[in-house]
Amino acid sequence: MLSATQRLSRSLSAADNAAATIGASLYPPRRTMELSTWLTFFLASWAISISPGAGAVAAMSAGLNHGFSRGLYTTFGLILGIWTQVLLVGAGLGALIATSSTAFALVKWLGVAYLVWLGIKQWRAPATPLVAADDDAAAALGAPSARSLVLRGWGVNAVNPKGTVFLLAVVPQFLDLGRALAPQYLVIAATLGFTDLVVMSCYTALAARVLRALREPHHIRLLNRIFGSLFVLAGTLLATVRRA
Repeated sequence: MLSATQRLSRSLSAADNAAATIGASLYPPRRTMELSTWLTFFLASWAISISPGAGAVAAMSAGLNHGFSRGLYTTFGLILGIWTQVLLVGAGLGALIATSSTAFALVKWLGVAYLVWLGIKQWRAPATPLVAADDDAAAALGAPSARSLVLRGWGVNAVNPKGTVFLLAVVPQFLDLGRALAPQYLVIAATLGFTDLVVMSCYTALAARVLRALREPHHIRLLNRIFGSLFVLAGTLLATVRRA
């Protein structure tokens, strides 16, 4: 037979459990990252986006050749490429690429070939910019479609093992393993997408402004060759990247 003390202890324990259950239902644990953590990542993402690279070259070359409005399609593609990288890292495929020499080399050389191909295309681009108001006008000029511009931007960021390794090094520092990871990855992807949209749009606008200031075809031809060389340089630098 239980003593009064034991009965009281059990009653208090049951009350504590009930209070904990009610508290958990009223105040469930937050599923996303802490505000302070997100603010730190938000600042870091600006540095990531502003740093020069193949994405910046792609955004500026799009603005130079197609104007601001259509050049934004390439920016949207760049953002989709970043989201692809975040998805790979979140799904664990990023770790496979980073740790497997075969997978890393395959993705790296695909990226190198793609950037060099873009460089050759840019070098040979016409001296007359293919600026069009819409897809119909673009087709009449022989300019790339919106889909082609988006895919071009996507390829620049998606087929880049350097970006995968970078995200693998940076993203885990901002994850709380005690919380659901999927919402945190969504926040990270949205943050990177926002900062990249702002920065790459500025690069595109800058190049489009330069385009409006140029009148002579040989100026456009010179800039095309400069950006073409930058694409090839980006591909060459990617070829030197080694798996950590």
